[in-house]
Amino acid sequence: MTADQRPAEPVGSAEQAVPAAEFYTDGYAADPYPTYARMRAQCPVRLVASPRFDSYLITRYDDARAALTDPRLSKDLYGPEGHYLRFFGPNSEGLNKNMLNSDPPEHSRLRRLVSQAFAPRRIEALRPRIGQVVDDLLDKFAPRGEADLMHQFAVPLPMVVICELLGVPKPDHEQVLGWTQVIRTSGSASRPPDQERAAVQQVQAQLHEYLTGLVRAKRATPADDMLTALIDACDHGGALTERELVSTAFLLLFAGHQTTADFIGNAMLALLTNPGQYELLRARPELLPAAVEELLRFDGPLPIASPRVATEDVEYDGVRIPRGAAVGVVLNSANRDQDHFTDPDRLDVTSGRGPHLGFGHGVHYCLGVSLARIEARTGVGGLLRRLPDLRLAVPAAELRRLPAASPFRGLLELPVRFTAAG
Repeated sequence: MTADQRPAEPVGSAEQAVPAAEFYTDGYAADPYPTYARMRAQCPVRLVASPRFDSYLITRYDDARAALTDPRLSKDLYGPEGHYLRFFGPNSEGLNKNMLNSDPPEHSRLRRLVSQAFAPRRIEALRPRIGQVVDDLLDKFAPRGEADLMHQFAVPLPMVVICELLGVPKPDHEQVLGWTQVIRTSGSASRPPDQERAAVQQVQAQLHEYLTGLVRAKRATPADDMLTALIDACDHGGALTERELVSTAFLLLFAGHQTTADFIGNAMLALLTNPGQYELLRARPELLPAAVEELLRFDGPLPIASPRVATEDVEYDGVRIPRGAAVGVVLNSANRDQDHFTDPDRLDVTSGRGPHLGFGHGVHYCLGVSLARIEARTGVGGLLRRLPDLRLAVPAAELRRLPAASPFRGLLELPVRFTAAG
C-alpha cells in the first residue's frame, strides 16, 4: 500500500495495544498467540507494515471466515495495485499467476483441471507409497538415537511425495528443495529488504527456467505423472496456457510440500512440549485423525492466508479498509478465538472442537487437503510408533525458527533424542 492509500485517521489506540515493531521480534516468532489475543480483544482489524507490503490483518474467527469468502477481496495481487509485482518483480508472473492468485471464473477453470489429480480416491491410492517413504526415512536415523526431525523427516517426506507425483526426476530433488527453501525462509530481518527481494527473484527465475525445461522434457518423453497430464491439458484443447502450465507446476511443487513439512514439525513440537497429549496419542493411535485436526488448529503452518486486495472500500469491525489495500486473514488467530473454541490455548488431541480454518475456507479451500492429511497422519503416526520415547535434545526456547516476517510458521531445526531402534 502506498502512503496516499493509508487511512488518514490515527492508529494510536491500535499502536498502543499492539506496537507494530512487535510483529518482527524473536518473541513473536516463537509465540505469536499472546499478540493475537490482544489484537482480537483490542484491535481485531489492524494495519501492519511488512517487508513485502503493508496489510490489514483480520484476527477474529467470524471476520476471518467472512473475509475468506468476500468477493470484494480479490486474490489477484498482480492487478492494478501491483503488490506482487513490486516485491517479486515483473518476471514473477511466470510462476505466481496461478489459481492461488486468481479469482473466479479464472480460478474455477484452473482448479477444475488440477482437482482431478487430487481426487480423494486417487490420493488414497498413494497411502502405501507414503507409508514406505516414512519407513525409509526412519530407517536412516532410527538406529542412531538422535536426529533433526526437520531436515531428516518433516521436510523430505512431503518433498519426495510431491516430486514423485509431479514427475520431478530423483536427481533433481535436492536442487529443487534448495530453491524452495530460499522462498520459505524469506522475510529475515538480517539483511536489507532489497537484498531479500533480489534473492527471492533470483530463485524464482531459476525455478522458472528449470520447470520450463522439465515441461519440454516431458513433452518429448511423456510419463504417467501429474505434469504430463497438465501438459496434455495444455496441448490438446488449450485448457491451459503455457504460462499457466509452468505456474501451476510451481504452485503444486511448492505448496505441495512446504506447509506439510512445517505442520509436521509444529505438530511434533506441540506434542513433545505437552507430554500428556504425546503419551495419550501414542497409546491410542486411533485418535490420529482427530489429533491432526487439533494440531493444525493449535499451531498451523500458514499463520496468515495468502494475501488479498480490496477491490473497493470495505469495513470489518468498524475499520475502513480502503480500495487497493492488501488484506491478511490471520488463520492462526482465528483458530485460537475464545468466542468460537472452548479453552483454545489448550492442546486436546481427543477434542472435536468443530471446523477450524487451517485449510482455509471458500473457493480457495486447500486443494491438497486429502494428501496433506494422509502425509500428516502417516508421518506423525510413524514417529510415535517407531520412536516411542522421543524427547527434545535442546530446550524448546532455544529452537531456531523461521523469521517472524516469513509467510510460514515453522522450525529451522527440531533436534531430538530417543532410544536407538532398528
